[in-house]
Amino acid sequence: MKIFQKGFNYSQDGDGNRLVYHMQGCNLSCPWCANPEGMRPEGTILSDPEWLLESICPHGAICGTKVDRSICKECEKKECISEHNTKGMYFSCEERSVDEIVEEVLNNEMMFYDGGGVTFTGGEVTMQFEELFEVLKKLKANQIHTAIETNGTHVRMEQLFPYIDQLIMDCKLCDPEKHLKYTGGSNAMIMENIRKAAKSHPNLHVRVPLIGSVNTSDKDLEDFIHFFKEIAGDNVTFEVLTYHEFGKKKWEECGWEYSMTKEAYVDPKVAKAFRQKIADAGLHYKRT
Repeated sequence: MKIFQKGFNYSQDGDGNRLVYHMQGCNLSCPWCANPEGMRPEGTILSDPEWLLESICPHGAICGTKVDRSICKECEKKECISEHNTKGMYFSCEERSVDEIVEEVLNNEMMFYDGGGVTFTGGEVTMQFEELFEVLKKLKANQIHTAIETNGTHVRMEQLFPYIDQLIMDCKLCDPEKHLKYTGGSNAMIMENIRKAAKSHPNLHVRVPLIGSVNTSDKDLEDFIHFFKEIAGDNVTFEVLTYHEFGKKKWEECGWEYSMTKEAYVDPKVAKAFRQKIADAGLHYKRT
């Protein structure tokens, strides 16, 4: 399993206190992503200007606090990380076996208070489907509360349901053309998987990341409410999150341009009104 980040978090990634694993790789390309270092399946080399050392690159890519990524693209040996271990240039992820993850989880079981457990997120967790499937089975066999956060695109998603106690799924856009335009991928399987989960999973939490000028039009919000009414049930909860630029620095550390502008920020009144529409529709709103 390729893991690019791990740590404890309370309630934001599932109920209670949880050990959260961020898995490398994503099949969408949302420009507002807060964890861009987890997007490429093969991993990414990040740079931290405060710790850069020119001496770790024999090709002259590092000059002061800057990295010439055009030189990095042609580099085959990657001496900055293969021969050096620094905070200035480092690889996004590390590989762990399923059994190593299970052992680590069991050693931390005493920390899973208030209904907590383990959450796998991303990137996109189902990019490493077989490994995820195996680790979920083993954790459930040890009676560990499990949760995943997913974009819902995998065709075999339903096979995971019996091994997930809490299923958190994104619903970014209902309009298929807009979804393709802004995320780089189709939402057909996403909508189908959300419908399946609403029918058969005991604990589904649907999240909408509101992004200004992307999915905040009156039509977009109406589409969300219409879809949410379709999948409503006692087992389904909803939440609205709003854009933030916490990932901007990470995009820069990956050597990539951060394309989001101030238009992405959502007027608090718009977010509040949308949350109220969800409640007024008789749907279960859950704030995490």
